[in-house]
This record gives sequence, structure tokens and C-alpha cells, in this order.
Amino acid sequence: MITQGIQSSDDKASLVHSNASPAKPESFAGDATHLPITASAGSGAGQERGRNKLTLLPLIFLIFFQVAGGPYGAEPAVQAAVPLFALLGFLVFPFVWAVPESLVTAELSTAMPGNGGYVLWVDRAFGPFAGSLIGTWKYVCAAIGAAAFPALCSDYLVRVVPAVSGGGARVATIVTFNVALTLLSCTGLSVVGWTAVALGLAALSPFVVMVGVALPKIRPRRWGAAARAKDWKLLLNTLFWNLNGWDSVSTMAGEVERPGRTFLAALVSAVCIGSLGYLLPLMAATGAVDAPPEAWGDGNFADAAGLIAGEWLKYWIEVGAAVSSVGLYSATLSSASYLLAGMAELGHLPSPLAARAPVFGTPWASIAATGAVALGMSFLSFDSIVAVTNYLYGLGMLLELAAFLWLCARRPGLPRPYRVPAGAAGAVALCAVPSAFLVLVMAVAGWKVCAAGAGFTAAGVAVYYLMRFCRAQGCVEFARPEGEGGERGGGET
Repeated sequence: MITQGIQSSDDKASLVHSNASPAKPESFAGDATHLPITASAGSGAGQERGRNKLTLLPLIFLIFFQVAGGPYGAEPAVQAAVPLFALLGFLVFPFVWAVPESLVTAELSTAMPGNGGYVLWVDRAFGPFAGSLIGTWKYVCAAIGAAAFPALCSDYLVRVVPAVSGGGARVATIVTFNVALTLLSCTGLSVVGWTAVALGLAALSPFVVMVGVALPKIRPRRWGAAARAKDWKLLLNTLFWNLNGWDSVSTMAGEVERPGRTFLAALVSAVCIGSLGYLLPLMAATGAVDAPPEAWGDGNFADAAGLIAGEWLKYWIEVGAAVSSVGLYSATLSSASYLLAGMAELGHLPSPLAARAPVFGTPWASIAATGAVALGMSFLSFDSIVAVTNYLYGLGMLLELAAFLWLCARRPGLPRPYRVPAGAAGAVALCAVPSAFLVLVMAVAGWKVCAAGAGFTAAGVAVYYLMRFCRAQGCVEFARPEGEGGERGGGET
């Protein structure tokens, strides 16, 4: 069972304190209580930060929006081949990808619950250079992903309010969307999380109705309708795009209440909600409507709902898509902002990015910087960039899985409230299929994507050495000396 190995947070605390010693490398360096809060935040910020901790239900829906946000965007999987293959993909893929990624995230987030997540893990395993590099890869992915949602929300609103279709009205819609949700993020993850609960229920509710209405109309033979030309690459990328990002919540691990008990339950719940949120609407829509696979482009769920129940459900799903975009942006912005703040707390970036707001205790500088980056990129075309983000995400996940295996082998004594079952053999088996899939996704990428990925990687290397230069010159303040956030070079035994 996946719950094997869970200890209570009280047990964990006693383990940590009983083993704490300056000479021991197994000290719980990732604990959020050991991470610096800048003096500008003040003592009130620390108290407010404690009150803003994420509990189980908000955490579930933040994860849901960091990965899925509802079945919107799954339609190209039907277009790529046969509806049956799309259904099988969304049935099988969670087990070979989502579950392993979630269990790795659960083990390492509960062992090292500090902001920055995978940056902290990789830093501890392989040293500051690798930690900085994965931070750059994942931040680029998150920032580009967040930037797509204001424009997407505006596109959905056009169907309901045609006046925002272009010109100044569209620009004003995108700017208002960005600024409002950036300010919301500054109020704290507790507020953002409970907002995500409301948005998640609103985004999923029309699909619950659609599935109920479609049940008596489903004819399984419709799932076998074949496309004229099968596009396996499109099917693979659609599955990957819609079901990756389970590790994103790790960047906010320092803000979670009792992470030893909360993380695994939240991840398992989010995997179930997200997977069923894709599978059931696809089964209903493709089984109840006579439409060739070629007709299944983006937004076809709304058209199918109109045929199944009427125009009222079509408009409800279109409004739900706009609501989902709000949740997706808010969750992605939070994840990227706390990644930036975590990197500053670990000493990878200048300490002002870790500054906490005096009222809410949130990393306002990182939130503002990420909001500005997302706003600036919201007016760009993302057709080709999406493939690049998938490629960079693949690179980051391979490094993350390598760090997980390294820590399992070299740090078996690290206190872990949750452990992947079956020990080292279980860890290797857990990572084998996702690693093979990541290599496959990257192998089918075109040369332009590979070149762009190399460019972003070079930029990540440049950021690392620029920070080293600034540290040596003393021109920028850093929260920690280089290497203190993890093990120097991964060489410690």
C-alpha cells in the first residue's frame, strides 16, 4: 500500500531532535523552520506565515490546478488517433507517470519540507550547480505556463462577451486578470488555496452534469471511430502536457501544515480527482456524440455538451473553462513564486527575492517578479514554446529522479515520514518507467526544440556563474554561503 512507512509528524519531530548534531550530515536541513526570513518581513510576518499554512483540502485543489484544472485541453488526444486510444491513455498514464511522480514528491517533500522543493533535493544530492540548473529549467516552464492562462481566459470569455475579442479591451482583460491574481497571491497560500477549492468545484460541476446526462446516450462503438491519419506524437504530448507537474507543489512545502501527514493524502486525492476528471468526460462525450476524431480540437467539449444537453450546458462549460484558467494561473503563479523565493532562501539567488510582506508573510518580491514575467509573456505566441517547456520539464524530471535514487542509496538514514515501499528496489522500479517515458518524449522532439532547450540550459549555467561572481564581489546580498543549502558537490558520504 502507498501509505506504508508513514510516521506521525510528532514521531518525526522526535526523530529529528534526537538525531540532531552539528557533525551529522543527516540533519534536517530542509525544514522550513531553518530557512531564513529576511529582516524586512519582521516578526509579524513570521506569525502571519504560521497562520497562512496550507491544510489538506486547499492543498488538494492547488495540486489539481497545477496539473489539470479539469478536462479542458484533452481534446487533441481524441483528434490524434482513436477515441479508445485517448481513453486508454488517460486510464493507464496516471499509473505509469502520475503515481510514481507523486510518490517521489511525497517522500522528498516530507523529508525536506522547505520552499524550493526539487531545488532543495537536487542541491542536497548533487550540489549547488545542479540545484541552480533545475531551478532555472522548472522556473522557465512555470513562467511560460502561467503566461498562457490570461490569454486563454480572454479567449474563452470572447465566446460569452464578444466585446473583449481584441484591441484595448483584450489587453485590459489580460492585464486585469494578471494584476488581480498577483495581488491575491500576496494575501497568502491559505487564501489562494481556498479560492482554488471554489474554482475547482465550479470548473468540474458542468462535467458532472454532462456525464450524468450522457450516460443513457453512450454507445461504446463510437469509441472505435478511427482518424484518417494517426498522430502518435500529438497523443503523447497531449497526455504528457495534461498529466505532468505533480512535483510543482513541492516548491511550497515550507508553507504546508504538518507536511508529514498532509502531503501524501493530498497527492493521492489530487491524482484521483485529476485522472477521473479527464477520463469520465472523455468517455461520456466521445460515446454519446457522433463526431469524427478530426473534429476534436481545443474547445470541442463545449460543442459536445451542447449536442448532449443543449446550449445551456455548452455555455456553462465555456464559463467553466474561463474559471479553470483563473485557477490554473493562480496555482502556477504561486508555485513559480515560491520556487524563486526558495532558491533565494537556499542562497542560489539574491536574498531580496526571499523578502516577506510584513502583513501577510508572503514572498512579495518573488510574487511580483513572477507576475511581471507572466504579464510580459502573455502577449506572445506559445505554439512552439509549449514543446520547449515539455523538453525542459523532461530534463528537470530526469535530474529530480536521479536525486531521489541518490538520496535513497546514500542517505538511507534521512528521516522520512513517508517512504516508497520495497526499499531501494522499489525506488528503482518506481523510476524506471517514468524515466523511459521522459527519454521518449525528448527523443521525438524536433531539432528546433532541442536547440531551444540547449539555449535555456546555457542561460541556466550563465545564471549560476553570474550569481557566483556577484557573491565573490559582494555586490549582492545572499541568504547563505554557496553550498550551505545542500551538500557541496554531492561528495559528502
